[in-house]
Amino acid sequence: MPTSYDIPEVLDRREGPYGEVALRRHGELLQIIANGCFLMDTSDGRSERMLVDAALDALDDRPAPHVLIGGLGVGFSLAHAAANPRWGRITVVEREPAIVDWHRTGPLSALSAEALTDPRTNILETDLVGFVNETCATFDVLCLDIDNGPGWTVTEGNGGLYARAGLTSCARVLKPGGVLAVWSAKPSAEFEGSLANAGFKQVRTEEIPVARGVPDVVHLAVRPG
Repeated sequence: MPTSYDIPEVLDRREGPYGEVALRRHGELLQIIANGCFLMDTSDGRSERMLVDAALDALDDRPAPHVLIGGLGVGFSLAHAAANPRWGRITVVEREPAIVDWHRTGPLSALSAEALTDPRTNILETDLVGFVNETCATFDVLCLDIDNGPGWTVTEGNGGLYARAGLTSCARVLKPGGVLAVWSAKPSAEFEGSLANAGFKQVRTEEIPVARGVPDVVHLAVRPG
């Protein structure tokens, strides 16, 4: 584990469509930084895996469900989904070409190589917000992890995803009875209310304990039908 005097090493830094994105090595950890904001690292992955598991547990017993993972990140959610044979198809939406490259040919491939070659996996290099607003595709599950939470977005444009219009778009691309799961660095009673106001049912929040501070959470909701 890194110590307080370790200096992160920048492995790659690029100007992407939404600003600067960087991959750093800090001790044994790999970190993704966007516009100077820490997004995630390879230290644990427990909450990213829970995002996928909690969504599947909330789903009915339909065969071979299709999951959309919003945000490739360091690959924990994708790798965990690909390790479960119950998923029929796995679509990942990632807007930063650099992050996709780091998984395909860079240091993050150690975490995701097997999942990327899984025939169920499809990577779409596009913005999630625009995708859910425009796509004609439908999914059984949406697992969204593109921000540090509904109230702490990486870019301003992401904020609309958690408002009424964005949640309505999420409901539109979910099949009846489908599950929306949203990762957050802290609980949000306001977001729970937004989910309910957008017509979702069975709204609840599951906590993931952390060593110190406020627990990470997964917000869960089901589209009626």
